[in-house]
Amino acid sequence: MKRQDRATRRQFLRRATAATAGALSLPYLVPSSVLGRAGAVAPSNQIVMGCIGTGGQGSGNMRAFMGQADVRVVAVCDVDRGHREGAKNAVDKHYGNQDCAAYNDFRELVARNDVDAVSIGTPDHWHALTSIAAAKAGMDIYCEKPLVNSVGEGRAVCNAVKANKVILQTGSHERSNNNGRHACELVRNGRIGKLHTVRVNLPHEQGHHQQVLKMEEASEMPPTGPPPEGFDYDFWLGHTPMVPYTGMRCHFWWRFILAHGGGEMTDRGAHVIDIGQLGAGKDDTGPVEIEASGWHDTKGLFDAFFKYKFVNTFADGLKMIGTTDQPRGVRFEGDRGWIMVHIHGCGLEASDPKRQEPQGDDGHRRDRPPHGHDLPPEQHRHAGRPQAQVGPGQ
Repeated sequence: MKRQDRATRRQFLRRATAATAGALSLPYLVPSSVLGRAGAVAPSNQIVMGCIGTGGQGSGNMRAFMGQADVRVVAVCDVDRGHREGAKNAVDKHYGNQDCAAYNDFRELVARNDVDAVSIGTPDHWHALTSIAAAKAGMDIYCEKPLVNSVGEGRAVCNAVKANKVILQTGSHERSNNNGRHACELVRNGRIGKLHTVRVNLPHEQGHHQQVLKMEEASEMPPTGPPPEGFDYDFWLGHTPMVPYTGMRCHFWWRFILAHGGGEMTDRGAHVIDIGQLGAGKDDTGPVEIEASGWHDTKGLFDAFFKYKFVNTFADGLKMIGTTDQPRGVRFEGDRGWIMVHIHGCGLEASDPKRQEPQGDDGHRRDRPPHGHDLPPEQHRHAGRPQAQVGPGQ
């Protein structure tokens, strides 16, 4: 059922309630919360939501949505029984009932005609298929980053969103940090002159990076065996090649395997590159030329690229250069200086501290940029509180 059909259903229910109340000979009393009073949101004005993928990030997003008065989560889905049951219990506890439906197959969830939107927190190789299915069902979508694993998947998702007139947002929360947005505003207002280069640094310096890299340099394969009870491994693999189960493939480590993720390039790279796009004013476009080289192991389990360099050239000559250099973050270089945003946390550096405008304790500017170019609110969401923002065809 399409979104417009659900709206019609809600109108019908409101009319039916009014007609029934008018027909009663005695006063008909309903709780004020049903009418949206006493600080509550009327059920007819709530966004009914399902959550697909309820592991670490997926369950965190689910709890964030449940924390909003105008959202009601009614269904969860995960191929891991432990994740699925944990999510259902959390939802039922939050609402004080046992009403939350739990599914192993996301297709059963998107087949419901009472769900307005879905939150998707699956491994990356399922992002495109679940987003497209939700779009075709007329549901708005919040999907974790990276939105997809390939250009082809990205076009398919955009086409589905546009064709079905739904709203989609991808979870790139680093642009919500005050200093990240502050730096982008300074760049877009000419504080470093004409921007010519954006440098994206994505080093592998964290503990889990070193563990994976050590295994890859030794071309080690972890032991395989039967999947644990309650974990639908066949469904988890989905459209990717059938391979023996190992715990090192699933539940976090998949991001370093090209069949499922893209390594650091699509993990934190989704944040760093996103801020680069925002500061350069390139949200609505992409490079016209791409060069890339790197090293990856093809014998071990983790075959994502661990050493690389890419150069993206845009139509106006701007170059975005990505490497595994330190420190992690994005550096904007103009003909009058540079500004760097560190990831995570968005600490700022600049070639000249005067390039940075003073900020108040609340993180907001005390002085406006020289041309008053503020980033519009539709390019922003509060970290940890997802909000739909991307309309059809964007």
